[in-house]
Amino acid sequence: MKSLTFFGYIPRINVIKCESLTHLFMDSHQPTDCSSCSNYTELLNQTIFFKNISQEIMEKKPIESLLKDIIDGSKRLLNAEASSLLLYDKESNRLYFTIAEGGVGKMLKSNYVEMGQGFAGWVAENKETLKVDDCYSDSRFNPSFDKKTGFKTKNMLCTPMIRKGELIGVIQVINKIGSDSFNDQDISFFTALAAQCAIAIENSRLVQIELESEQFNTELNTARKIQQKTLPSELPEVKNADVEFCLIPAKHLGGDYYNLIRVNDSCCLIMIADVSGKSVSASLIVASVYSFLQTYLIVNKAQFDLKDFVESLNKFLTASTTSDKFVTAWFGLIDEESNKLHSISAGHDPTYFYESGTTSPRTIDKGGLILGLMNGSYEVETFEVKKGDIFVVYTDGVTEAMNNGGEEYGKEKFQSIIESNLSKSPTQLLDAILNDVKLHRGNAAQSDDITMGVIKFK
Repeated sequence: MKSLTFFGYIPRINVIKCESLTHLFMDSHQPTDCSSCSNYTELLNQTIFFKNISQEIMEKKPIESLLKDIIDGSKRLLNAEASSLLLYDKESNRLYFTIAEGGVGKMLKSNYVEMGQGFAGWVAENKETLKVDDCYSDSRFNPSFDKKTGFKTKNMLCTPMIRKGELIGVIQVINKIGSDSFNDQDISFFTALAAQCAIAIENSRLVQIELESEQFNTELNTARKIQQKTLPSELPEVKNADVEFCLIPAKHLGGDYYNLIRVNDSCCLIMIADVSGKSVSASLIVASVYSFLQTYLIVNKAQFDLKDFVESLNKFLTASTTSDKFVTAWFGLIDEESNKLHSISAGHDPTYFYESGTTSPRTIDKGGLILGLMNGSYEVETFEVKKGDIFVVYTDGVTEAMNNGGEEYGKEKFQSIIESNLSKSPTQLLDAILNDVKLHRGNAAQSDDITMGVIKFK
């Protein structure tokens, strides 16, 4: 059997009751005479209307507008009192009323239909068109909607929307105006329209995903700019040391953080932190750490105490974060007058301390538990510093950087590249480490944020 072609889709019109139009659609060269066809005008108008609806629903538009156009168009095409559309949700294996036009109204929007339940559920389960001339005499009919709305369902035509064998949803028209039932011609147009609708809905969903992705990326870029504001744009000068940091996030938003803040005329606070997890959740905790730091310094700048600061930050994070989120961190307070560095490690990777003239590091890891798990006390370790002493701090994104073979960069390589470049400036030392990490990683994707800092006393 030949078929009609509308906009690249080939709907199968199973019954056409006008012989002249049959010849016309089948591109027949035989002469036709429509004067004897009683339904010629009706069928021609319906065919033109079908064509217009097909063109309209294939336009690029939001899913909500598309569904309204489908419902409104199907009701007018089939000359029905009401119409509704149910979308199939694969996860719950249910049909959900999304839009209802006509006497059924808005009440149906929050309702769903189980597979196999009622006319729509039967159509969805069997993937077949269903025509019912007397709904109340059919055992599959559920009159509850009529009772809720006061609408009287007499007859119905219901057909599945299928795309590449997958169920998209079900569309139905209710109560043929001027007739006791829908006819075969209605079935042909309705099933063809449903096939068009399935394509349009799938395309609209893809467009929606693309738009949401673009919007999400825009919001991520905005969030990243905000997060960058929490990092120092320029490190303050330390009288007796050169300090340099670098941070390379693995994603738009990172969970690593560092800062160097002058607490008073003679002291500078240095910190590096690594929040568990990545992306948005980690960045929110980073923002919380930054906010607490700024607030604490406003209140306690005149009498800053490193131990009290760390313990207060821990209490704040324990109270304000979930149990699966925590922060490892290292804090160093440089006293420029006494040439001392006070250190607290909160479960962080050990800081490497290279005393002047040596090439083997001391590891600094005294302090206390990671931040955000439970309240506790922290121990301060103090170092007398002199010219040439070097402290290297980092997050585990450095030592755990992996190549395509799954091999980590490791602490051994890390210490080796440090020791080969101890005579260089902090900036040059960081560059050497980063280049070595990149060389190890090759073309493998960066799996974690990379943050490092070098403090070289002078």
